Amino acid sequence: MLPWRHQRPVAQRARSVSGGLRFTEPSMSDAAVINQQSGLQGYATLVEHLRHELLRLDLLLRSRVIAQRHAQPAGPLDQFKGLVVTDSEIACLLRAMSEAQQGGTSDTSDPETGEVEEALELIESEIEERRAASLREGVYLSLQRLSEVFGLSRFDEQCLIICLAPELDRKYEKLYAYLQDDVTRKKPSVDLAVSLASDGFEEKLAARQDFRPGSPLLRYKLVRLTDTPSDDRSPLLSRSLKLDDRIVDFFLGANQIDSRLAGIASIVRASTELGDSVPDDSKRNVLDLVRMHFEEEAAVRGTLVIHLDGSYGSGKRALAEIAASAIGVPLLVVDIAKMITAPAPLEELVWLAGREALLQPAMLCFENLDSISSENKALADLLLEVAKECSWVTFLLGAGAWRPRKTFDDLVFVSAHLSAPDDAERISVWERLAEPFDVADNIDFGELASKFRFTHGQIRDALLTARDNTRWRPADQRQVQLSDLSAACRALSGHKLNDLARKVQPIYTWSDIVLPQEVLSQLREICQRVVYRHRVMGDWGFGRKLSMGKGVNALFAGPSGAGKTMAAEIIAAELELDLYKIDLSGIVSKYIGETEKNLDRVFSAAEDANAILFFDEADALFGKRSEVRDSHDRYANIEISYLLQKMEEYQGLAILATNLKANLDESFTRRLAFTIHFPFPDEASRLLIWRGIWPHELDVDEGVDLQFLSHQFKLSGGNIKNVALGAAFLAAGDGGRVTMSHLLHATRREYQKLGKPLSDEQFGPYAIK
Repeated sequence: MLPWRHQRPVAQRARSVSGGLRFTEPSMSDAAVINQQSGLQGYATLVEHLRHELLRLDLLLRSRVIAQRHAQPAGPLDQFKGLVVTDSEIACLLRAMSEAQQGGTSDTSDPETGEVEEALELIESEIEERRAASLREGVYLSLQRLSEVFGLSRFDEQCLIICLAPELDRKYEKLYAYLQDDVTRKKPSVDLAVSLASDGFEEKLAARQDFRPGSPLLRYKLVRLTDTPSDDRSPLLSRSLKLDDRIVDFFLGANQIDSRLAGIASIVRASTELGDSVPDDSKRNVLDLVRMHFEEEAAVRGTLVIHLDGSYGSGKRALAEIAASAIGVPLLVVDIAKMITAPAPLEELVWLAGREALLQPAMLCFENLDSISSENKALADLLLEVAKECSWVTFLLGAGAWRPRKTFDDLVFVSAHLSAPDDAERISVWERLAEPFDVADNIDFGELASKFRFTHGQIRDALLTARDNTRWRPADQRQVQLSDLSAACRALSGHKLNDLARKVQPIYTWSDIVLPQEVLSQLREICQRVVYRHRVMGDWGFGRKLSMGKGVNALFAGPSGAGKTMAAEIIAAELELDLYKIDLSGIVSKYIGETEKNLDRVFSAAEDANAILFFDEADALFGKRSEVRDSHDRYANIEISYLLQKMEEYQGLAILATNLKANLDESFTRRLAFTIHFPFPDEASRLLIWRGIWPHELDVDEGVDLQFLSHQFKLSGGNIKNVALGAAFLAAGDGGRVTMSHLLHATRREYQKLGKPLSDEQFGPYAIK
């Protein structure tokens, strides 16, 4: 806890945190002095206080009924009262107007009226004294709390009681209908409230100001003004008053969040483990900032708005929770994205959120600030206005930088970016956060730090996920292994790419691919770059020397079926990373600028994917001439350059596959970390592919001549796979054993598909008769 938390009484501390309104310190009034002398005790419960207030209202209503009966004596049409206007009513109104002009009043005195007035004076004095005693004794009274929080006058308080009464007892609906001379008007009108809660013409005129748009009653949505059903432009005095449902609940002691904010806002109480989810320096900076703000004099303190931006898991929400916990209040987290799509009016929801922060009390926190579009900038101004009125400290959380477009008096705006830890720091974060968990001793956190560019929060989530997943295993096998952490990291990585690319499940290993040793060595070097990134970029400081090119990008060039896709799968399996295949033929557009937009969407979605990006069908770009002859050639080169630029900026592994390396300009290839050529397999390589293509479960006839097949038919690895699969299906319908006849038949079909029909002579000794 911050040291200044205990320097204020509980009630004042709550106002200091959540009350942006300029309240005065609670002091003992003259009524409290009288109370000490009279010995009256405070209210034991808020219900007792509400009963006393309603008893006062009953006396007011009784007084008003008596006055109305004297002003309008009973007549034969009383049974139609509220439905017709009689001559006697008009006569009474004219008589009252005449007496008012002459400065006189009608003689309505009788013993009953005097008794009611005397009782009113006594109960008003008692209520004031007992409320003062309750304040001194620390008894919570909902009406008093509302008055303190929203700066209400005694007239405002009486209006709330008048509106609360029919919510508690329906008898008040009949009384209000009678006094308003309308059986359909069961809610109190502004005129009735003013008449009941104020005396004299001047006082009633002043009371109208409490229903202006900027008044506390309407500004904070405590009551709602409604028009009569027959006229939506009725004068103010004719409009009805409805107490807000949330305020009704608050009166009765319920403090659940407003139902209109359900799914939009939530109350969050800080966890003791939050400190592990944020960098120590960020935590220290936020606490110092809040401490210094509250150390200022209340008269000049104003409102502090802290804007934090950063990626998921960077600790934005955790820092806000830590600040709220240090002050001693919960955090009211409001999701702006959900608020924008909610059915209720946006401005109303923002003010309801601010009011909720005052009622709880809680510190305001608006997250997903980036959801505010450029067309809706007024919403950002409204957020700051509500923050200024409803919370002395407010957090705004987003993914990108943001500044308010205008300044506010008494508002201090501070913005900070929470960056993800670098390669070296990620290792220490892994090691520190893993201490409370039962993890294997041989786990290489450096490898995890290299492959998964996680924030503090994501690392902690990965450890928790891995631990929870081990619960499925027997009790003696629940130690967290490297494979558990890798699986948890993949599960927590961003999945936005699923809408733009196809996720490939790797099934191949190094033993499945047949390539020259030099090519295999290059593929293994790619894996090394990913695994040891933390050492070179972090420990050895290369990360500080490079602004781009911190990731790994490679070009796989070679004929179709030479093993480019298989190699990408093998690398993904070796590194235990997700592989996403992006078909560039679907990205490239004939419209100028659309290709770049499509590529930007892919790389934006891949920022937190921690995946391998495999761009297939790059011929869609490289097939365009890189030699500039006209404007179309020039723009084709711009598209290629843009793709390579985004690959350089991507901090993961990005692979580009093409069949037309010759069309790629040398200036482009210099920007690639690896350029690997996949040759068409020679006879020896084809023989190895033929031998390794068969599953162990398949029965292959001893007479199958793989040497002949590899020598006679110059097929790529992909074509050989198709022939073997076709032969297996032929064998399935013909005895279940793959024979040479099945293979030759499948080979003929594969050549037909390639547009190269075979003659019988090409089958040599196995020619089909």
